[in-house]
Amino acid sequence: MIQDIDLIASVREASNSELIKEKIAALCSVTSSEITSLVLLKRSIDARARLIKVNLRYRVYINEIVPANQPDFIRYSNVATAKPVIIIGAGPAGLFAALSLIEKGLKPILIERGKNVRERRRDLADLNRRQKVNPDSNYCFGEGGAGTYSDGKLYTRSTKKGDVTSILKTFIQFGADAMIAVDAHPHIGTNKLPNIIQNIRNQIIDSGGEIHFNTRMIDFTINENKISEVKTIHTQTSEERNFSGEAVILASGHSARDIFELLHKKQLSIEAKEFAAGVRVEHPQAIIDALQYHCRTNEEVKEARNFLPAAAYSWVEQIDGKGVYSFCMCPGGIIAPCATGPEQVVTNGWSPSKRDNPYANSGIVVTITEDDWKKYNNKGALAALAYQMQLEKISFEAGGKCQIAPAQRLLDFVNGVNSVDLPSCSYQPGIVSAPLHQLLPPEIAKRLQKAFQLIGKKMKGYLTNEAVIVAVESRTSSPVRIPRDKNELNHPQVFNLYPCGEGAGYAGGIVSAAIDGQNCALKIAKKIIR
Repeated sequence: MIQDIDLIASVREASNSELIKEKIAALCSVTSSEITSLVLLKRSIDARARLIKVNLRYRVYINEIVPANQPDFIRYSNVATAKPVIIIGAGPAGLFAALSLIEKGLKPILIERGKNVRERRRDLADLNRRQKVNPDSNYCFGEGGAGTYSDGKLYTRSTKKGDVTSILKTFIQFGADAMIAVDAHPHIGTNKLPNIIQNIRNQIIDSGGEIHFNTRMIDFTINENKISEVKTIHTQTSEERNFSGEAVILASGHSARDIFELLHKKQLSIEAKEFAAGVRVEHPQAIIDALQYHCRTNEEVKEARNFLPAAAYSWVEQIDGKGVYSFCMCPGGIIAPCATGPEQVVTNGWSPSKRDNPYANSGIVVTITEDDWKKYNNKGALAALAYQMQLEKISFEAGGKCQIAPAQRLLDFVNGVNSVDLPSCSYQPGIVSAPLHQLLPPEIAKRLQKAFQLIGKKMKGYLTNEAVIVAVESRTSSPVRIPRDKNELNHPQVFNLYPCGEGAGYAGGIVSAAIDGQNCALKIAKKIIR
């Protein structure tokens, strides 16, 4: 007999496999010796009450021969001589679009302005240690996209857009831990994701696809409402090269401002889009553990962490008619410098797979709407982008016109008091005290102050001067949407151009971007392959 069993266990019980087996045997009215195998299907932690529970779902094999573990992985054929499709950007949208095209018998040609995932590390080191920003290779640009070196979280709310399970299965096929298909909030980790991205690249090349690194799209030619040619430049040699294909998937990411400007210059429809902006708040991880795991002493915190991961949190408030919420929370994480050009200071966060850094950080952001960027309306569809750029310039100047970031103790910010000193912080370029309550636009600063006050009442201990806020968190999503046909997914003016992923305004993370890449590839294949 084979059956699925749901079980609620304490954190101690969940860590004891023999005890779990005995509990399941009792639920199934059999002896533990009759259970030939247990396969964990789902796992989540419920920490809402002081007595923390772990929700588990197992597939139970009772006196059954367990089937051989043969994952249903995809076999990719060779498409070297097939019809080509050009993909701009090798982030999750671009990579998963490429894999889907290969499945359908089409040849992907990926154009990536940044470096491959290994060489990219040198530029990140220069950014962190020497404050040197490479505009084509940084935390946002390069193989794997923004998510590769900024966390690798794999959870999404966009399940209606596609099959999340297939995305997770593909990650597992290329080297991710199989537990990402089990955990309620799967996470690969910045230290492990590069190997997986490299494996995907090798598969694309082995299947006859092409990937051109250090290659930036600078123009394209339109004939009869279709792109006939894409013009590129090699970022290191300045060599120009043109590419042609049946279609173009534009998966350039939320920070490719030159792409937005190119579309705007060519008078192709784009739209200013709502996004969110605010700060990164960083606490000692022990404070968040104590809050979330209901610990009253340091000893209880240590005891909880023997059985539980570094605690995360998520919250949202409505302040003066707009949402204020946590974004990309990184337990055991690090704040990273994510500028992509001059006169910018931008923050984001990431966690290693073990989430064992002593700090917890999260973006705390405010919804930015048309009312906020109206003074930039002379920029047309780039008005929201202009507002975003101004926020980053404010942080750049307040930090000393380098990658040092302006910061303030959390309670000082809420009380409108300058911080005379700052706690230690994981942001490697360094932080400097600045009056963020005055520097940030009032539509952001005042809402953040009110939201922190409310959360401080709900999460006792969260509102503390042991925490520091670092500015600015501004790249939560694209400030531009590139319109597309609702059903066919192509641009309404250019019939073989497929705006895709975060940069086009249709995704918000690794999984949703990967799904969107798949969806665009399938639409293209349906048109090309009759």
